[in-house]
Amino acid sequence: MLDHFVLLADYNHWMNDNLHQAAGRLPAGALEAPRGAFFGSILGTLNHLVVADTVWLKRFASDPAGGRWTALHALDDIEMPGRLDAQPCADLAAWWSRRQRLDAVIVAWIGQLDANDPGRIVEYRNMRGDPHRRQLSHLLLHLFNHQTHHRGQATTLFSQCRVDVGATDLLLRLPVPE
Repeated sequence: MLDHFVLLADYNHWMNDNLHQAAGRLPAGALEAPRGAFFGSILGTLNHLVVADTVWLKRFASDPAGGRWTALHALDDIEMPGRLDAQPCADLAAWWSRRQRLDAVIVAWIGQLDANDPGRIVEYRNMRGDPHRRQLSHLLLHLFNHQTHHRGQATTLFSQCRVDVGATDLLLRLPVPE
């Protein structure tokens, strides 16, 4: 199972790089322009992904196993976002800096997981403070699926601006069997 999460972490990093390259081809003002999307603009959508990933990574870091998941502590200096529509990154440069940092943490942390970790139960509180308990593997699937969902929205917004993000298939990141 761990190899699936390694693949998804790699895919996440690769796709975020593709979004960054696409954003660099947008005309001035297009990144921040209101587009009627759930998080307003392309930048709003990209910020939501930063916020959601930060929330989940900080929840994972607070798990009792978080002490041995040292990669997660690279985010100790970042505050837990208070809202899912927060805008921690004011522009593309700030977003890309934070995105690279988050992706590096995700890749490193997934590499620290052992064979027993996916089955462990993680206790956390949602944004309202309600307690929840879920299996780590299910939460990881949610993390990566959520990223894919909102990146799909972002690629649609880029397409509406006539900027091609390129191929987005996970298949392109699969190792070729020998």
